[in-house]
Amino acid sequence: MTISDAIIPVVFTTLNFKDFLGAVMVRWGINRDKYRVTPGLYAAGKPGQESDVFVTANYKLSFDALRKNLAGVNGWILVLDTKGVNVWCAAGKGTFGTKELVSRIRLVSLDKIVNHKRLILPQLGATGVAAHKVREETGFNVQYGPVRASDIKKFISDGYRADKEMRRVTFGFKDRIKLIPNDFMYGKFYLLGAMAAPFLISGLSGNGVSYRDFSGVGGPAILRVFLAYISGIVITPMFLPYIPGRHFSLKGFFAGALLFIILFLLNFAGNNSIEILSWFFLITAISSFMAMNFTGSTTYTSLSGVKKEMKISVPIQIGFAIIGIILQVIGKFI
Repeated sequence: MTISDAIIPVVFTTLNFKDFLGAVMVRWGINRDKYRVTPGLYAAGKPGQESDVFVTANYKLSFDALRKNLAGVNGWILVLDTKGVNVWCAAGKGTFGTKELVSRIRLVSLDKIVNHKRLILPQLGATGVAAHKVREETGFNVQYGPVRASDIKKFISDGYRADKEMRRVTFGFKDRIKLIPNDFMYGKFYLLGAMAAPFLISGLSGNGVSYRDFSGVGGPAILRVFLAYISGIVITPMFLPYIPGRHFSLKGFFAGALLFIILFLLNFAGNNSIEILSWFFLITAISSFMAMNFTGSTTYTSLSGVKKEMKISVPIQIGFAIIGIILQVIGKFI
């Protein structure tokens, strides 16, 4: 089979409005599990038998990040079936791995498409691929490119060499901001659950139960819970490097404590000392728990580290929540 005999889709290296809209939607968790491209071989520009082969995942954000950075480059894009998961996560799960790469090379008959034996893989996929096994089974040599697709052209122009900055995994403000919408939507059921108890308790009084005056009874309770949620899932990731503590749960606790102080100074933390104290426990527990959920989106933690943190933090968070609820009930009858 020659290149002319093969039916290989050609992709644009310029993203259009549909691509942009799809990216925005998936950032908000909309259609996330279906945001993928068909695995296989694609052509960027007008590649030939000596053109480079770039390997990526079939998660469309990963695919788009690669192709838009191949503008002006004639190359092949080999897309692995990672079940719609990005390169780094798929490498950890094994779908961006040796077996899939070997299988995909054979399925597209890559040895008949190109004359060389070079494959350029993203560095973040290294944990899932055994380069020596790929070479043994297919004859292709794996070379790891830079961490970020935006450095690909420089990587090529530098003789396929990555400098220290290209190898460095960063998690800056812009990276963290991009992840917040999806995590915000992912935790929406936690938010609804957290709102329920304080709202129900807010209607209690020595005279019975009443929810007639929403703004004066349930409204403030729901707003405080929502602000605690924002503290953990938005504020903590935004200012992550500047908040004291190593564990995310501790960072979330400090962010929640700061929020409580602000609410207290604004006379919005409750009507009596018991209720005010209850909101300290509730706000810090919610903020701490939601901040801890961001560990799945960051480069700062490992699986073992997350498990260890949860083992310590979750019981404390539950304890704080229970104390807060008990104090809430007591405060309603003072």
